[in-house]
Amino acid sequence: MNQTQVIEFLILGFSETPQLQMLFFPAFLLLYMVALSGNLLIMVVIGSSPALHTPMYFFLVNLAMVDILCTSTILPKLLGSMVAKRTISYGGCIVQVFFFTWSLGAELLLFSAMAYDRYVAICWPLHYSTLVDPQVCRLLAMAVWMVSLANTSVNTGLLLRLPFCHSKVVQHFFCEIPPLLKLSCAPTHLNEVMAFTADMILAVGNFSVIMLSYICIIASILRIRSAAGKQRAFSTCSSHLLVVTLYYSTVIYTYIHPASRYSLDKDKVVSVIYTSVAPSLNPLIYSLRNTDVKAALRRLLS
Repeated sequence: MNQTQVIEFLILGFSETPQLQMLFFPAFLLLYMVALSGNLLIMVVIGSSPALHTPMYFFLVNLAMVDILCTSTILPKLLGSMVAKRTISYGGCIVQVFFFTWSLGAELLLFSAMAYDRYVAICWPLHYSTLVDPQVCRLLAMAVWMVSLANTSVNTGLLLRLPFCHSKVVQHFFCEIPPLLKLSCAPTHLNEVMAFTADMILAVGNFSVIMLSYICIIASILRIRSAAGKQRAFSTCSSHLLVVTLYYSTVIYTYIHPASRYSLDKDKVVSVIYTSVAPSLNPLIYSLRNTDVKAALRRLLS
């Protein structure tokens, strides 16, 4: 019974060398400030500009909310562990797993919703107002949040039933399912099967759908006669496709292999991409480079 009464975990982090900690702290602080301010700014600009109340920007607001949830779940605790104690309570660890897994699933599903919006806009422009009307957008957003909530509830619930006795050291910079499964002294086969299934559905499945939609999008773009029309269509999709490929590949890599093959340094680097780098870049890639958003921002500031 004593083996199951875990009070706290020790988060290993990135390095125990003080010099390296001094380098990591400002880097992650900058990433967090950029992610938080950039995504909040996007939400304010889109919310205050009626011209941006369209399906594409509706999904961008939801993406900004997801990115704020993800970074605020991970980075404040990481920054605190760099300057203070590196422990996290058992309850705090479970809460971190719950909200991170929720934001992760929501982001994967949102990319599919955004790809659907671009597919209809380019391949079926005459039917866009009926296929992507406000009611459809609200239903898609609700499905994104509820499906990802169901996924994190199942996986976190399965994690709660495990006893932890091999070690209290989490070989990561935050509480995530794969490194926690390595600490359990009970069989984790069911947890691994459920994590693998969720990854196949939310990551591999959605990524396949997005790739198929972009094949159709590219085929439609190539049929456009004017060079300016092709360039305009490609500009609305290229950034999204780049981020989707980077994000999905790192998530699939992390969750598709068994916990027994978890690699300390390699998986940390991969996790940094989808927990810190991507949420910081999304506002720049999707919105702040957009002329409509920049015009709305100038109007807001003036």
